[in-house]
Amino acid sequence: MKLSKILKRFGVDKFILALIGMILLASLYPAGGTGRGVFSLPQIANYGVSLVFFFYGLRLSRSKLAAGLSNWKLHLVVHGSTFILFPFLLLSVKGLFQHGNDQLLWLACFFLASLPSTVSSSVVMVSIAGGNIPAAIFNASISSIIGVFITPLWMQLVTKPAQGVSNLGQIIIKLVLQVLVPVTIGLLLNARWGWFAEKYRKQLKYLDQLIILLIVYTAFCESFARHMFSNLGMIQLVILAACMLALFFFVYFLVSLVCRLLHFNREDRITAVFCSSKKSLVHGSVMVKVLFSNSNLMGLLLLPLMLYHALQLISASMIAQKMATGQAPAAVANPVEALPSA
Repeated sequence: MKLSKILKRFGVDKFILALIGMILLASLYPAGGTGRGVFSLPQIANYGVSLVFFFYGLRLSRSKLAAGLSNWKLHLVVHGSTFILFPFLLLSVKGLFQHGNDQLLWLACFFLASLPSTVSSSVVMVSIAGGNIPAAIFNASISSIIGVFITPLWMQLVTKPAQGVSNLGQIIIKLVLQVLVPVTIGLLLNARWGWFAEKYRKQLKYLDQLIILLIVYTAFCESFARHMFSNLGMIQLVILAACMLALFFFVYFLVSLVCRLLHFNREDRITAVFCSSKKSLVHGSVMVKVLFSNSNLMGLLLLPLMLYHALQLISASMIAQKMATGQAPAAVANPVEALPSA
C-alpha cells in the first residue's frame, strides 16, 4: 500500500504498470497476439477501437465545444505546436540517426511527433492547474480530428513504401471510418445519451485502457516474434527515455515563452502548455495499426510513444499540482485517479 501511494504521488498509476506488463507478456508469449481471424486478439482490438471513440464522442458536449471556439490565438499555438513544432524538431535531428536501427528509432520518434494531443488527460491537467477548461476541451477534441488527416500525411513524407505507409487515400478513409464516424455518431447522440457516458465515466475509462493494452500486446507480439528488439539494449532504452523527457520539457518551456510573448492570461497559458506538449497513446495505438498494418515495426514504433506517455503523465501531474497551489481544494483532489488512458 505504501509503494502504491508513493507511485501515485509521482503519477505512476496501475495503467502504466499494466503497459509494462503487456510488453513483458509479449516477450514471453508472442504467439498469443499474432493470430489472424474474426475473433483473434488483433481483430478484437480493432472492434474495440471504434467502441472507444464512440463513447468519447458520446461524452462530448456541443455547447462545451462552442464555448472554446473564439480564442483563435490559443488554438493556433496549440495546433501549431502539436502538428508543426514537434515534427520539425524531429526533422532537425534526423541527420544524427544514420545507421539502420537508429533510423528506425528516429522513425518511431517522428511517429510520436506527428500524433494529435491527448483529450481527457489534457483537460484533467488543465482543470487541476486552474486553466481555461472550455478551450482545453475544444483544442483537445479538434486535435483528434485534425490528426486523422495530418498524421498520415507526415508519415507518408518520411517513410519508404516498404515500411508500410503507401496508399494515403485508403489510410485516411480507414481512419475516418474507425475514428471520425464513431465520434460523430456519439456526438450526435450526446443530447439524448450523454448522461450514460458521464454516469459510467470510470467504467468506460477501464474499457479504453483494456483496448489500449490489447493493441500494445498484439503490436509487441508481432515485433518480438520477428526479433525487432534484438539490437536494442538497456542503455539505448534509458537514452531514449531521457530524450522523450527532454522533448516534453523543451516543448513545454517553448510554448510557455510564446504564451508570454503573446500576453496570454494565466488560464490560457495553462491550457496552451498542457494541450501543446502532450501526445495521445490512444490515437497512436490506432494509427500504428492502420498506417503499418502490413509491417513488423508496430511494437518498435509504439516504444517511444509509451515512454513519452508515462513520462508526460508523471511530469504533467507534478506540474499541474504545483500550479494548483492556492486553488480550491476540489481542484487538486487526487489528480492521479482522474488520469485517463488517452
